Amino acid sequence: MSVGAWVDGQVGVVELQRPPHNFFDAPMIEAVADELERFDADLTIGAVALCAQGRSFCAGADFTDRSRAGLGGDSTSRLYAAAVRIVSVGVPVVAAVHGPAVGGGLGLAMTANLRVTCPEARFSANFVKLGIHQGFGLSVTLPELLGPAKASLVLLTGRRFSGTEAAALGLADACVDAPSVRSAAMDLAAEIGSGAPLALRAVNRTLRAGLADRVAAATAHEAAEQSRLGATADASEGMRAVAERRPGRFTGR
Repeated sequence: MSVGAWVDGQVGVVELQRPPHNFFDAPMIEAVADELERFDADLTIGAVALCAQGRSFCAGADFTDRSRAGLGGDSTSRLYAAAVRIVSVGVPVVAAVHGPAVGGGLGLAMTANLRVTCPEARFSANFVKLGIHQGFGLSVTLPELLGPAKASLVLLTGRRFSGTEAAALGLADACVDAPSVRSAAMDLAAEIGSGAPLALRAVNRTLRAGLADRVAAATAHEAAEQSRLGATADASEGMRAVAERRPGRFTGR
């Protein structure tokens, strides 16, 4: 089991359980979508906290094992269909980003309404360092949250932002000390969850009107670009370079 779920008062908890880095695959993200939809249908739940075990919140796809990285084909289609389901739920979601949220892991964090983090966390959309295109709907969620210029800074540099920097940039909504990340996210979810459940879902759907359709369109384009760029020499080099913790030597091929 890679995803756990339980109820704490009026808060549903969904936890990634593939430590230390919570590398995802399609079944894992489908399980997250399943649990969120289950909590969305339960009107005793006012909000959800999205948490993770291990060192990382979610390090995205495991590019050290290309057979599991999910570039192209049915795996990507399933992965991104689940991402659309995640942004379609009406119940508000607070993510507890206690460690690195990288690549598609940042995409998962960005599906939440709000994010709580700590200085030690790292936020990175490192796709250009890998030689591929961003995915998981980041083409929509980042510019909608940050604006085009700051989204460009995140995507075009592939830079790693600390939790402190992420909060200043707008990637996170609160930055607390590391041991308090989960409890702070739970407290925020409980505060939200004390509202009327039908009203919470109605307000959230109004705030996110059309988001699922925009993410669906974006992920279709992202998947095509990831498939195209994933076949290039630069992508092979980028994945080797990231695995070897060195700068990539790209040739435009």
